[in-house]
Amino acid sequence: MKYTYYPGCSVRATANIYQDSIDAIAPALGVELEELDDWNCCGATAYMSVRELMSFAISARNLALAEKYHRDLVTPCSACYLVLNKTNHYFNDYPEMRKKLGQALEAGGLSYSGNINVRHILDVVINDVGTEKIASLVKKKLKGLKVAPYYGCQIVRPEMGFDDPDDPKSMDILIDALGAETVKYSLKTKCCGASLMGTEEKMALKLCRELLADAERNGAHCIITLCPLCQMNLDIYQSKVNSLFKTKFKIPVIYFTQLIGLAMGVKPEKLGMKRLGVKVSGEMKRIIEGA
Repeated sequence: MKYTYYPGCSVRATANIYQDSIDAIAPALGVELEELDDWNCCGATAYMSVRELMSFAISARNLALAEKYHRDLVTPCSACYLVLNKTNHYFNDYPEMRKKLGQALEAGGLSYSGNINVRHILDVVINDVGTEKIASLVKKKLKGLKVAPYYGCQIVRPEMGFDDPDDPKSMDILIDALGAETVKYSLKTKCCGASLMGTEEKMALKLCRELLADAERNGAHCIITLCPLCQMNLDIYQSKVNSLFKTKFKIPVIYFTQLIGLAMGVKPEKLGMKRLGVKVSGEMKRIIEGA
């Protein structure tokens, strides 16, 4: 299964462990990701509220570049997924926006007809690879590992999304296929604060505290996510949450691709596990090492 791959900025920098884990498991899953040549930043979600047309234009450039390959465009980042999908939606459904974007692309020597299907890599893993294939690759049963699936607020927002916007189940199904246990996690689509961490830190830390407390309250050994910003806020800033609110959270926050890799028997260092802010310890470490 071959796809055009739009990595986005985060996995090339702050979320490079996400990319490492994707690279580690993709061949075994039968997934080939060919990186989109000359891609540019999607503009991220915040830019749309500042300069909407410019945001759509730079995002549309990626769609135009990808269209010539006649394949689905896959991204690992929730923000990229949302922005590229929204751009596609506006281009196809609003004639005036289509005209403006067409003019912008023409000025750059490009054109777009609106035929790209934008997908998140979780969608590919669940719906193209399938849980039966994934379960067949499990070498380390993660029995006893209690996992809180955190989807965040962006992956479920596009109307054309691949999961239920109110109660997504894709990662829940994946956790079961890997032999682990999905814990009840009522806040799984609540915002982590996103880029507020750079402007309204205390507010973002409060949101993160609520997410961590819900996972702890339900006995989770770890949280899995699919969004670079969600992972960074809950992982790297967990110590700040503890400092501000006098809590004692020690909950590893990992990517769903890392969990797949662990179950497949991939060495932790290849998955970036040793570069987490909150190290795997206690019951989670015992289960993984003894699996």
